[in-house]
Amino acid sequence: MRRRYPSAGLDFFENQERARRSSALLVFLYALAVLGIVAGVNALLHVAYRWSAPPEAQVPLGVYVFGTLATLALILSVTLVQVARLSAGGGDAVARMAGARRVDPHTADPLERRLLNVVEEIAIASGVRVPGVYVMDREEAINAFAAGYDPSHAVLSVTRGALRTLNRDELQGVVAHEFSHILNGDMRLNIRMLGVLAGIVFVGAIGRFMMYGAARARSRNAGAAVFVGAGLLAIGAIGLALSQLIKAAVSRQREYLADASSVQFTRNPDAIAGALDQIGLAAAGTRVANRYAEDMSHMYFASSAPALFATHPPIAERIRRAHPRFDAESYRRRRAVPVAPEEKQEEGQAKRTPEAALALIGALEPGKIDLARRLMASIPAALHGEIETPEGARRFLLSLMSPDSRFPRALRLPAIDLALPALKDASPEARRDVVSALEAAAHADQRVTLGELAVLVLVRDQLSGAPEAPAGRRTLAELRAPAELLASLFSNATAGPQAVTGALEALKALAPREKEKLMKELAAAAFAGGELQIAEAELLRAVGAVLDCPLPPFGEA
Repeated sequence: MRRRYPSAGLDFFENQERARRSSALLVFLYALAVLGIVAGVNALLHVAYRWSAPPEAQVPLGVYVFGTLATLALILSVTLVQVARLSAGGGDAVARMAGARRVDPHTADPLERRLLNVVEEIAIASGVRVPGVYVMDREEAINAFAAGYDPSHAVLSVTRGALRTLNRDELQGVVAHEFSHILNGDMRLNIRMLGVLAGIVFVGAIGRFMMYGAARARSRNAGAAVFVGAGLLAIGAIGLALSQLIKAAVSRQREYLADASSVQFTRNPDAIAGALDQIGLAAAGTRVANRYAEDMSHMYFASSAPALFATHPPIAERIRRAHPRFDAESYRRRRAVPVAPEEKQEEGQAKRTPEAALALIGALEPGKIDLARRLMASIPAALHGEIETPEGARRFLLSLMSPDSRFPRALRLPAIDLALPALKDASPEARRDVVSALEAAAHADQRVTLGELAVLVLVRDQLSGAPEAPAGRRTLAELRAPAELLASLFSNATAGPQAVTGALEALKALAPREKEKLMKELAAAAFAGGELQIAEAELLRAVGAVLDCPLPPFGEA
């Protein structure tokens, strides 16, 4: 009997649109919070002026103008600096803020090897590029987060406590939860919140500085400075509460969606429910000791710091929604012993229709983890180890361009996904050298095949190191020429890699629902001959990766 699991509710493109609406809500709430802080500063200046001036003196208008402009300049400058810093560093910058360490692909730590294996498995199963993997060594709590501006440049970080406490299934449930955030556009919003809210809480830091300076001063104005500092500290506390309210307003419902996606993807509701149950049993809970724990609270798997307005739903409610029949006592008794495998759904022949292909975009589909395991098991262990080094990855990619390559076509993209992290860590010059070498190899016989084009398109995009792309707002009608160029590739038309790359760069500006229309057209073109060939599937998946519409393997292994 086929088992039913909680639905994640919305499709990939609807989740992207929802993330855009949440961004608009964030800007609106931010503006309200800034106006409230400006009003509070002006009220403080009013009281301070009346206290220090003669009773009959009126507060000059210039005091309010100065208070407004100075407060706005302070908040906006701190916000812009933080946003710029995070934009330059992306997910890696966030991981460093959290005190996380990049996991060495050749680590001998069995817990870290298990984490790498789980992350690679889910990345291949979901069609997302393998994210950078980090561990927060000093954190004994059970927690995790994903960060980055797009699915192709994400990082995933897990606490040491989570590695030590959770079994493999529970860790897989947590990682699948974080992959839902990667796929649904939540990461970009989370980083924006991290930057935007920094300015709101900075006013309190100014207040603390003024009080500290006044306490050490001996001047007669020290009392007034203490008063202003205390007032700014109070306004900063209000700003902190407002930032927590904003994070709660934007974040809470997304956690339910990510939990449901984890259950749907792993087909094991015990995984996410068991991980949440272990949080309740752990002495350290989910509290993170890092100084940025509160700033990043909306990004974590579970609440990382005490807050007036919780950024995450209660653990018990999350368990109830993810697994209504979860029996904690029974689960804990059998947790330490191997659990009987669940009844597997019959996968049969992959559905090879344009509609089925489109439905896979951004989907955490049941059964794909099993396929990913088979694909990874088919890649020789020696090769897997070799492509985790920059030079080994380079040699492997170049070997795929050889007409004599006998590497199985169905394993090419999964193997490329495993090779890309090592190349992303290389220097910009080394990355450019890899792309140039691949282009030269592809043009060596004066003809670029679909398979070679797929490799070139994907690797060039992943190694470009391009800055964060702005949110797409263009329509497909406005970008008809580059869309038609891509569609023509599936009908034996020829186009050089440079032209294809230019078309893809232009099409990145499409709004989410317009990307859906484009992918529907491309899928129809790919299936126009009746049967989807592996080379066409490779190109379709590579285009989806570049446009942040990740497609998992079709089941061609």
